[in-house]
Amino acid sequence: MEMFVLSFTIFILALFVGVELINKVPPTLHTPLMSGTNAISGIVVVGAIISAGSAGVSPTVAAVLGFVAVTLASINIVAGFLVTDRMLNMFKRKV
Repeated sequence: MEMFVLSFTIFILALFVGVELINKVPPTLHTPLMSGTNAISGIVVVGAIISAGSAGVSPTVAAVLGFVAVTLASINIVAGFLVTDRMLNMFKRKV
């Protein structure tokens, strides 16, 4: 139980730090940061695939959580690329 409280506290602190960092980012940096988060989501997909294929204590739970993680990270990657492409199209010259 003590480990859970410690992990949950770190998660909440990271949440607050993340929100503060995102709110302080100027609009001109959103496109490069979006590309960076897409790369991070790609790493999450690899980890989720490994988790889904692991034969740990409870393979069913690991497989379900891994599948959910792969699905959500894949949605994040596709949406991130679509948003990045749309933002970059705003800067193209109209012909």
